[in-house]
Amino acid sequence: MPQQSKRYRAMAAKASAEPKPLSEAVVSLKEFNTTKFDQTVEIHMRLGIDPNQADQIIRGSLVLPHGIGRTQRVVVFAKGEAAEAAKAAGADEVGQEDLAKRIKDGWTDFDVCIATPDMMGVVGPLGRVLGPRGLMPAPRAGTVTPDAGKVVAEYKAGKVEFRNDKGGNVHAVVGKLSFDAEKLSENIQAFIDLVVGMKPQSVKGTYLKGIAIAATMSPSVRVAG
Repeated sequence: MPQQSKRYRAMAAKASAEPKPLSEAVVSLKEFNTTKFDQTVEIHMRLGIDPNQADQIIRGSLVLPHGIGRTQRVVVFAKGEAAEAAKAAGADEVGQEDLAKRIKDGWTDFDVCIATPDMMGVVGPLGRVLGPRGLMPAPRAGTVTPDAGKVVAEYKAGKVEFRNDKGGNVHAVVGKLSFDAEKLSENIQAFIDLVVGMKPQSVKGTYLKGIAIAATMSPSVRVAG
């Protein structure tokens, strides 16, 4: 277990274990803004799903109301008009076989990978590289699309992807600690509303079991569901 700093231990001692209304939880989290850099804020939701059941997988994407506080690096596999649209929308790299070779050789300096359906024959073999990093384009995530320009623009505006892990938990970036409390709360609430609305019909019992928010170098704060 990594050793915690004196700063972190001091904050953890002040953190309450009791869930708080979202607005209060955000205020508490912002009190941990004592680093020299702008910490990234994440949400963690514990769900009462069975991750081994295909019909209970929670996966999707969302354009947050106020973005995530940084510009995401987006690469696109496309050709023709779709490639031109992706470039116009601000894609960092657009290509076909040439881009696939770079990635196969180990280049993964990007946050999002988008592909048009006609390029999946080129992208498919990259699964071993992109899959473990969560970068493989997928229709369900909206990253396999004929409208590459639109999707690039969404990610540049602050779109986030999510998928439950093996423990049935969902994690996502929801902003920066420097965001106004109101804007950060709106981002978090939008994400919670989306995930809650995705409850599979086959789930029995409690679906939403817990919510916590945390920043890069801060203790977590529990949010009342």
